Amino acid sequence: MQSSISLSFSSPSTICRSDCSTAAVANGSFLTPRSLRFCGLRKEAFKSLNSSHPIRLTRHCCSNNNRISASSANGAPSSSSKAKGGFDYDLVIIGAGVGGHGAALHAVEKGLKTAIIEGDVVGGTCVNRGCVPSKALLAVSGRMRELQNEHHMKSFGLQVAAAGYDRQAVADHANNLASKIRGNLTNSMKALGVDILTGFGTVLGPQKVKYGDTVMTAKDIIIATGSVPSVPKGIEVDGKTVITSDHALKLEFVPNWIAIVGSGYIGLEFSDVYTALGSEVTFVEALDQLMPGFDPEIGKLAQRVLINPRKIDYHTGVFASKITPARDGKPVLIELIDAKTKEPKDTLEVDAALIATGRAPFTQGLGLENINVQTQRGFVPVDERMQVIDANGQLVPHLYCIGDANGKMMLAHAASAQGISVVEQVTGKDHILNHLSIPAACFTHPEISMVGLTEPQAREKAEKEGFEISIAKTSFKANTKALAENEGEGLAKLIYRPDNGEILGVHIFGMHAADLIHEASNAIALGSRIQDIKYAVHAHPTLSEVIDELFKSAKVKTNASSPIAEPVAA
Repeated sequence: MQSSISLSFSSPSTICRSDCSTAAVANGSFLTPRSLRFCGLRKEAFKSLNSSHPIRLTRHCCSNNNRISASSANGAPSSSSKAKGGFDYDLVIIGAGVGGHGAALHAVEKGLKTAIIEGDVVGGTCVNRGCVPSKALLAVSGRMRELQNEHHMKSFGLQVAAAGYDRQAVADHANNLASKIRGNLTNSMKALGVDILTGFGTVLGPQKVKYGDTVMTAKDIIIATGSVPSVPKGIEVDGKTVITSDHALKLEFVPNWIAIVGSGYIGLEFSDVYTALGSEVTFVEALDQLMPGFDPEIGKLAQRVLINPRKIDYHTGVFASKITPARDGKPVLIELIDAKTKEPKDTLEVDAALIATGRAPFTQGLGLENINVQTQRGFVPVDERMQVIDANGQLVPHLYCIGDANGKMMLAHAASAQGISVVEQVTGKDHILNHLSIPAACFTHPEISMVGLTEPQAREKAEKEGFEISIAKTSFKANTKALAENEGEGLAKLIYRPDNGEILGVHIFGMHAADLIHEASNAIALGSRIQDIKYAVHAHPTLSEVIDELFKSAKVKTNASSPIAEPVAA
């Protein structure tokens, strides 16, 4: 039995809850990775904390009275009674990825009779073909990289024989992890009474969904169908020598030389895996610089550490206009053209090519035409509350879209946060996510993480709105724990307003950067200012002190007001 603790007020005041890939769509326009707006709570939600209303702490448990029957083995709907208002379900979710799963569990916690429709496998892209198996491969690459670094091992006084690996065993590790997590997600939903329905979900009309030959009604519907790898025109994918990330995660072979088209998160992570396993890598990047979605200063440092010393070369400012798989003893052929002039530039002959040019929304066949909804570059248009917008610009009642399918922020945890936000809304609490507080991470060695605005984005915002920004930085080379690990290469960067202490962005490159970023993302989500958190205490010696020193080094004007009251001594 799961339980949750919530705050309840004797007045109507409420606290909105939030639990918090790289193309994005907002207000119908296509945004580049640079313009991503990264989730959390609106600051207005916390104004009630300073009020004089008494607060009562209560514990709500998922009692048996609130639970609903899980689906039968064949995926048929449960035979439990109708939902409120005569509907078959209070909530039907199309898509059982991380976003759909998060929404389903929160819906049950709120007492909603819930069904989730999955046309493929539970867990979606993240669990089966994305974040989960890729982290298994990256765990292997990290250990291989360390064992192969003779100087690093000798600095500890260690002597290690030549490191090797079993390709099939490495692939099995990734596949077994995905299977385990998929089973965990399935069991968690079944245990709480979510009906898991197998089939492709289609919206037939307002509050009506079909899967297979079954038609059912729901008070509210959430589309959470995710995305698939995006393959540009002219590229022939054979799944063996020209592959997407879906194929690469199976690790069916390790090529001697592989070209990776795209140097974003996916491309960088796979370059880390392949080079650790012995491959040579060539990046093909359409923009003029590698890692275009990162803060430029962090990207420059990351290139010096992650690319320059390794067996990696690159071509920037070029398109792969045509890629032909290996056939009849011939290598993979990649024809490059200038990104601006479209003139031929070069031809590469490699053993394999990985297409890492982003992801496209999986929204075809959803029946959107039945409710007069037109996709925009494949994405389902939504407002800030994730409610679907039709072709006339009107909100479609009781229909929402979350995650990669709406394109606001293509990250698994963003999808989950959006789903939880929608459940809050359909149960009577207005809730709007602050996407600027959603962190992102690239799990290379060392890692890269970020939240909020990059420095160019912050400067553009400052110029437009008429305020100044300041930059603070700290190095991992001054951190005791990093030095103990011989991992002093790294930088943390804070972008903020010196007039009021507002945190605009934090970027980290270094050991465990993906874990360290959450102190900053939570601060943004809670509306905390630098002057509020610079007195927080961190354990010594820990990597968290990198962030501690970062906030302490920021210079905020002494007359800046603080939204949070001074602590009272115990």
